[in-house]
Amino acid sequence: MRIAPYQPKKARIEIVPMIDTIFFLLVFFMMASLAMTTMRGMPVNLPKAAQAQSRPVDKVVLTLTADGRYYVDREPVTFEQIRPALREVLRRNPDTAVVINCDQSQRVKGLVELADEAKSCGARLLTIATSPKEEGGS
Repeated sequence: MRIAPYQPKKARIEIVPMIDTIFFLLVFFMMASLAMTTMRGMPVNLPKAAQAQSRPVDKVVLTLTADGRYYVDREPVTFEQIRPALREVLRRNPDTAVVINCDQSQRVKGLVELADEAKSCGARLLTIATSPKEEGGS
């Protein structure tokens, strides 16, 4: 009886586990990058708008909360402190967008006062933060 000589199998690279690993890393980094985005304003209940959109620009966020507190980015301020803080930001970069982040429970007067402060400080780009309307809703 003759025994066949031992022939080792050729080594081969398994590509399916490597593809699974690459896709896992891709999803991980996508989710991690989404978690790194920051909103510099205070969280408020925004009004709805059908044409809501966002653009990446340098911005400063003026916030008026439901209980009437003011913030420049996330720093609490009085209404009188808004103008000097905003002027300093606009002095460093005159093209900075001013975002008014006003709770929907506030009267329009508060929103208009913030817009007036921004314009009196020389803001060139002024926008009001909104959240998208739900389809079929009011």
